[in-house]
Amino acid sequence: MRIDRGTGSELFDVDGRRYLDAAGGAVVVGIGHGVTEVVEAAAAQAARVAYVHGSSFSSEVLEEYADALAPLLPVDDPRMYPVSGGSEAVESALKMARAYHLARGEDRDVVIGRHGSYHGNTRGALSVSGRAGLRQPYLPWLQGVEHTTTPYEYRCAFPDAHPDGCAQRHAEALEETIQRVGPGRVAAFVTEPISGAGLGACVPPADYWPAIQQVCRRHGVLLVADEVMTGFGRTGAWFASDHFGLRPDLLVAGKGTASGYWPLGLAVASGPVHETLASSGFVHGFTYSHHVVGAATGHAVLRVLQRQGLVEASARQGERLHGALRRELEGVPGVGDIRGRGLLQAVELVADVGTKEPFERSHRVAERVLEACREHGVLVYPGTGCADGRRGDHLLLGPPLVVTDDEVDEIAAGVGASLREVLGDVLAAG
Repeated sequence: MRIDRGTGSELFDVDGRRYLDAAGGAVVVGIGHGVTEVVEAAAAQAARVAYVHGSSFSSEVLEEYADALAPLLPVDDPRMYPVSGGSEAVESALKMARAYHLARGEDRDVVIGRHGSYHGNTRGALSVSGRAGLRQPYLPWLQGVEHTTTPYEYRCAFPDAHPDGCAQRHAEALEETIQRVGPGRVAAFVTEPISGAGLGACVPPADYWPAIQQVCRRHGVLLVADEVMTGFGRTGAWFASDHFGLRPDLLVAGKGTASGYWPLGLAVASGPVHETLASSGFVHGFTYSHHVVGAATGHAVLRVLQRQGLVEASARQGERLHGALRRELEGVPGVGDIRGRGLLQAVELVADVGTKEPFERSHRVAERVLEACREHGVLVYPGTGCADGRRGDHLLLGPPLVVTDDEVDEIAAGVGASLREVLGDVLAAG
């Protein structure tokens, strides 16, 4: 399929066929396709000056973007380090965490991630990720990282304590990991406030983040919030951290930062972390970090989000999408769970609803649903491995925040028709 053009939540291929972009690509597009004012802002900056190296120069466009974004970030006295995407942002945050502790005279060399998480495909980001299938070929290179449990309410790691006591058990598991490694060795805990592609929009219980923050603060472990997928309104708040009162020491963003109009990511440090790094110096940089055209693009996207009230629209349309999916999929065999927050929604598919047994990978359920949805004119983001690292099929839905009521209903109807077709065939075949 070759795409020719797009507008709002719609994409059109070279043959003129229309598709609803129910996934925003890879949950990237927030403000919608075809927003000319963003393109014009990028072009105007490129015409003025397209590139200066960030280690030598700052610029008005960078400073203006940082000033506009800072009040919206769930970070105390935030300081931004713009890069070219989410993986670079994670790499930057990992180095910041290490450098921070060295500046304080502490040689902390271990980072803790969570099982089932995904933080990017560069070596450091893949190290802290918890997706076994992606990590397996590179395990000899993935050092200095431990993993702990993840809140995954549909498949809770602590069924005996679920639902009221599992958050505390997750905090205890993190505590045990820190103690086993050695409290003086753990530099950072890297985590998604709401799980993204790896587990499919898993929302933690309300008491999870307060308990986790307490453990991290007690041991001087920097808390790194990965908001690459969940930031910039995706979950119905500016950042997913806002839902839980989470105030991370470091935050990383990407995807919706520039809504696909420019490869832009951010590593954000709190004021105290920045001051400590500045006291000893932080040697780091990429050729395209602090890009002036990226800053102009990001600022233009930010203005669209604010002017059109798209964060509030995400909360409102997310509720509509969640409700429409529940109605459309009620009683459909093989639909195990429907979950999410805002316009980050997921449907998990299982071979047995009662036991939650996942389909075998040989059935290629997620891939078949992707194709069926496309035939129904709806583009979705499939995922595999959520149940045990290899098995487990889910669909992730993350349409542009400009999606209309009628389009939301059309997405749910297309997903419903596709699931009835594919799951009916798979379950009938045994």
